[in-house]
Amino acid sequence: MGTLCVCSRGTVIIDNKLTSSSRNWGRVGSAMWLVEGLHDRHFYSLKQILCQEQVQQDWEEAQWEADMHRLFHHPNILCLLAYCLRECGAKHEAWVLLPFFKRVMLWNEIERLKDKGNFLTGGSNPWLLLGICRGLEAIHTKGYAHRDLKPTNILLGDERKPVLMDLGSMNQICIQVEDFRQALTLQSLGRSGKLPGGNTSQFVFLLCQLDYKSTPSGPKK
Repeated sequence: MGTLCVCSRGTVIIDNKLTSSSRNWGRVGSAMWLVEGLHDRHFYSLKQILCQEQVQQDWEEAQWEADMHRLFHHPNILCLLAYCLRECGAKHEAWVLLPFFKRVMLWNEIERLKDKGNFLTGGSNPWLLLGICRGLEAIHTKGYAHRDLKPTNILLGDERKPVLMDLGSMNQICIQVEDFRQALTLQSLGRSGKLPGGNTSQFVFLLCQLDYKSTPSGPKK
């Protein structure tokens, strides 16, 4: 599970990795910190997930996201560097240490091109499309579907290499249903599945369709 120690303000140890925080991006239910490894001076992203008091589901969701990241060591999937759960009185938190990317998300690239009157297409970006497909293939090979694939969940690494992130919504592609209650539970979970909308590029939307159709709740056509 990992351990975490707050040594001083702005300095934490997570799984024996000492980091110093320097910047925070707030999000609903979580926060992203830019941290520096004091042992190697490399930058990392530290995701702080706030869990409601005595809500087991929040803990399980945070643990699930970490477990999904641990499954993969693939150049097109964001890897997990360290993880821990922390209890401090009534406050419960999960900390996830991830690589830091200097480049922006795919969504930012789409918006940048749109401002110039251009569009992102598979034909003009074959390596980008190939990288996303390889990341999806690795996820599907493990028997899972991403279920929340969208331009805001794709990072652009060095040389514009796409990296899939935010694996908390992943689920198994094939799920054995043994009774009616389990079927109702799966049906409820299926309704919460996300499919990107809006004016995004066509090839990214088709990739999202490809991942979504691999889930039991996806459209069967």
